[in-house]
Amino acid sequence: MSNLSLFKPFSLKTLNIKNRIVMAPMTRSFSPNGVPGDNVAAYYQRRAAGEVGLILSEGTVINRPASSNDANVPRFHGEISLAGWQKVINDVHAAGGAMGPQIWHMGVMDNHHSGWKPLTPFEGPSGINRPDNTNGLAMSEKDIADTIKAFGDAAADAKRLGFDTLELHGAHNYLIDQFFSANTNLRTDKYGGQTLAERTRFAVEVIKEVRKRVGEDFPLIIRLSQWKPYAYDSKMANSPAELEAWLQPLAEAGIDIFHCSQRRFWEPEFEGSDLNFAGWAKKLTGKATITVGSVGLSGEFLAAFKGESSQPSSLEELMRRFDRGDFDLVAVGRPLLADPNWVTKIKEERTGELKGFSKEALAELL
Repeated sequence: MSNLSLFKPFSLKTLNIKNRIVMAPMTRSFSPNGVPGDNVAAYYQRRAAGEVGLILSEGTVINRPASSNDANVPRFHGEISLAGWQKVINDVHAAGGAMGPQIWHMGVMDNHHSGWKPLTPFEGPSGINRPDNTNGLAMSEKDIADTIKAFGDAAADAKRLGFDTLELHGAHNYLIDQFFSANTNLRTDKYGGQTLAERTRFAVEVIKEVRKRVGEDFPLIIRLSQWKPYAYDSKMANSPAELEAWLQPLAEAGIDIFHCSQRRFWEPEFEGSDLNFAGWAKKLTGKATITVGSVGLSGEFLAAFKGESSQPSSLEELMRRFDRGDFDLVAVGRPLLADPNWVTKIKEERTGELKGFSKEALAELL
């Protein structure tokens, strides 16, 4: 099966990219004191030169004292950090690429293995990051309002610096996702609720603020997941109706593209259909979607941290679903982390040159 349809251009509002391949956001922790340096800029520029259609940055945190649990994760606030991001986007554009930052607040976190801690306690909807694990404070309504503004400030800076889009990190048990989940959002005020639809309120207010700050033509992406790092089989939406009740308010608030995180893209989201998460999101909302999850590799991402290696795998099932119209874009993580020229090799069908992935690739910016 040909991969050529992956190399059709894609346009949405002011975003114009050369192909359908997205570099997935992957935390790298190579930004001392939150400042991305020349090595980070060169890392992303190599992917742009290697024909990635759209680069989504590693998560980069908003201006809240406890938005991060890692001193080496980049910040998207402050003059020095933003100057670093200015060089990143200038270098990516110089190589012919397009890019958006992934805007992030981690929420309530476990303490980092380094021992570093933020100046104030972690914050989240209810002070927990999984059932019965309190390691932070429940946010007041003022905390929530200030956090919404901080997301808006970061979005405005992304547009001002010249980024082509931005992604809100609403997945994987970080702050926005902690508001979505009944396991971590125990609030009884307007930001809580018994239903998933009710618990979208925080995300909706973030999206509306971001949309107000960047205007109608700037494309907005949100990354979502059903699974949690503490529960791989978790599902917040157990049916298409529940999924629609979750996603539709986000679409109406201003989201243009849903980035649907799965551990394995080929797994169906619900019984009775082979549609995956991204396929259902597109069907239910009519919005563009990005699929992701072990694309091009034999093993899944989290196993890599345990030392499991992965080998290149066929894209045939991916292409079957893509050509059927299930999703619009395909996010690739580990293959691009290990090889900046992965896209070029796929385009030129140089499959014999594709590399596998091992956790050693996490230790440096290749």
